[in-house]
Amino acid sequence: MSLKSALKAKPEPVQPEASPRPQLLLAWYDRHRRRLPWRAMPGEASDPYRVWLSEIMLQQTTVKAVGPYFEKFVARWPDVTALGRASQDDVLRMWAGLGYYSRARNLHACAVAVMRDHGGFFPDTEAGLRALPGIGPYTAAAIAAIAFDRRTMPVDGNIERVVSRLFAVEEELPQAKPRIQQLAATLLANSRAGDSAQALMDLGASICTPKKPACSLCPLNEDCTARAQGTQETFPRKAPKKSGTLRRGAAFVITRGDELLVRSRPEKGLLGGMTEVPGSDWLAGQEDATAKQQAPELKGLSRWQRKVGVVTHVFTHFPLELVVYAAKAEARTRPPAGMRWVPIATLADEALPNVMRKVIAHALG
Repeated sequence: MSLKSALKAKPEPVQPEASPRPQLLLAWYDRHRRRLPWRAMPGEASDPYRVWLSEIMLQQTTVKAVGPYFEKFVARWPDVTALGRASQDDVLRMWAGLGYYSRARNLHACAVAVMRDHGGFFPDTEAGLRALPGIGPYTAAAIAAIAFDRRTMPVDGNIERVVSRLFAVEEELPQAKPRIQQLAATLLANSRAGDSAQALMDLGASICTPKKPACSLCPLNEDCTARAQGTQETFPRKAPKKSGTLRRGAAFVITRGDELLVRSRPEKGLLGGMTEVPGSDWLAGQEDATAKQQAPELKGLSRWQRKVGVVTHVFTHFPLELVVYAAKAEARTRPPAGMRWVPIATLADEALPNVMRKVIAHALG
């Protein structure tokens, strides 16, 4: 090539250097990773069953609350085939107290589907995982990354917080989710995708906490826009929450000696398939007298005793207040249709949601 031609030639574009963030995260993770019962030890392959089970349990629930439930589940059902062969009632009983009970029904349905349609092995792609019951976009990405090292970035609440601060994402959640997802993907290392995701999760849980983040200990602190601005605790931006309308109702606690009258809720809907004491509808503005008219009818029942105070509980979409009435039934009293007597001593084995545990404690305490 002549000198003249060389001068006219366009220079080759310079490729930007890869961001150091992914490697900084992995180096930090290798030193400070949390020890969790579902997480593989360094150098070990992740068990897709344990990853899936933990991700379902951790939805809307804390690591601290999930730990004992996870241990109980894997002790009784050590793999997905064992869980798929269990009854839904047994799964609901084991889940009782963890909340958001549709997760337990979907958990069992998913195990059945994996056993029936996939020979007891989880699909190893996001698309295949998303086709299973109870697995949405986040959970599919988490399992694909952590269990199968697919190069994808799941974004949970911890990762949302880290990314929104690192890049000072001004848009409010939930509208900001696509942007945060896009930015989070830039923190993936070229390998060890599962560790990249878990590193961000651990960073959000232990360092980049909602209040008083320990920025001086963060491996990304020199590159964090919010820290440079001194606005860490104002991220992520969130639209004001809309609180649901208060609903009211009555719960009827009837004992027959050392037994309690209970029934199962309909399979579909709120607390589907769970055990409860008889009760009224839960309606906004419902009067106590109207709720009491929905009490079950049993022969020879003692007079209703209204317990002092109310039981309160907050669901995702509404708060609830229940007036509690107690009464005693005579020996050999038959239960109304659709109800049954259970020994009070074995209530721990029933699939009682937390709101019902509160009601029973309020009545019998």
